[in-house]
Amino acid sequence: MLYSLLQGILPEKPDRFSVNNSFLLSLQGKYPFGDYISYSNLMFTLKEVKHLWRKNDCVKNYKRQLVMRIDDFEKPAKTNALCSNWRNWDQPMIWFQGTTDAVGAQFFLKNVHSEMRSAASELFGKPESLRSQPNVFGELMRVLISPSKDVEEAVNRVLDGVGEPDITLHMRMLMNRSVRAVQAALNCIRKAMHNLQLRSKPRVVVVSDTPSLVKSIKPNISEFAEVLHFDYKAYRGSVSSKANLPSIDFRVKDWGPAPRWVAFVDFFLASRAKLAVVSGAHRRVGTTYAQLVAALAAANGIGENSTKSEFSFLSSFRSNLLAEGLKLQVGWGHIWNRFAGPLSCQGQSNQCAFTPLLPPAWWDGLWQSPLPHDIHRLEQYGIQLSGLGTVEENQLLSNCSSRKSTVKTVTFI
Repeated sequence: MLYSLLQGILPEKPDRFSVNNSFLLSLQGKYPFGDYISYSNLMFTLKEVKHLWRKNDCVKNYKRQLVMRIDDFEKPAKTNALCSNWRNWDQPMIWFQGTTDAVGAQFFLKNVHSEMRSAASELFGKPESLRSQPNVFGELMRVLISPSKDVEEAVNRVLDGVGEPDITLHMRMLMNRSVRAVQAALNCIRKAMHNLQLRSKPRVVVVSDTPSLVKSIKPNISEFAEVLHFDYKAYRGSVSSKANLPSIDFRVKDWGPAPRWVAFVDFFLASRAKLAVVSGAHRRVGTTYAQLVAALAAANGIGENSTKSEFSFLSSFRSNLLAEGLKLQVGWGHIWNRFAGPLSCQGQSNQCAFTPLLPPAWWDGLWQSPLPHDIHRLEQYGIQLSGLGTVEENQLLSNCSSRKSTVKTVTFI
């Protein structure tokens, strides 16, 4: 993907396609999951860009070929995320390849060029202050995507006659039926209700990769809230009959047994929560799916006439996940990974923890510290990371001075 996050980082040249409210989402000529997601008119496929380039005769009128520069983040020896000033690049398009989570674009926060660091800080905020960071990806999703007509029909079927949900509970159970995980999540919902000072019975949407869990947890939540969920087996709407995503049997334990299209209905239903998202899990809490749900839900609540100033994203940890601190919360783009090092407290009881909407990419905040695996991975990018997560800036400058800059481009017109 070519991330328009670079809008805030690249100079506002009129001939640069990734600026001036233009977003290139697909290089394949079609949008991904187009049967389930509708895309804003701000989005362009590469095919559409080629058409516009030819229609406006940009090569003749502006002496500009349609050239795309590719920077591969997954190849540490070749990426220019840390060492190059992208604001000086001449190519009208940039593909920041391999940035499959929130981490890649935040590498610009440690770029050796002050212009890049300053622009990245304006976009992502200060990495040491998690509570003040902007909801970057939530705002992008709010502007760029919405449910397709068929998916929206399914979402509305759940909400018709009920109203918008107040809280979403997402349980990532991997087909497990952990009683302690469920109990910790119930306590976290109650804490959210207390913090929000909800006096009436709130509406709680429950989504999970393990459909049977929804049925078993419903009586418990019904004691203090109204439970909403999408029953895909009983639904006979358009999206269920049109669905053509293939079933991938080897991912059933990871993704759950429900058809793939159900995840899109659950996602847009869950992101309708007005006040809070609670993430619970058998093992990893606050996974990418929950992160994106919370980010979009928070962004959806900020409109021109909105007076709401706060949205809560909470992570529910059962005590046995905290026996050795947060060392089990691994994963490069996982929201709690940056807290998984030696500074994480061991032997804690159940926790219902404030969770940032923007997953941190660095270890600058309080109580953040890296795992040995992350220290080794950063070494591949030329970064010497201390046991407390600080970056040795002189070493990074030296590495950037000695490395050979790699430029890879593709010319389309």
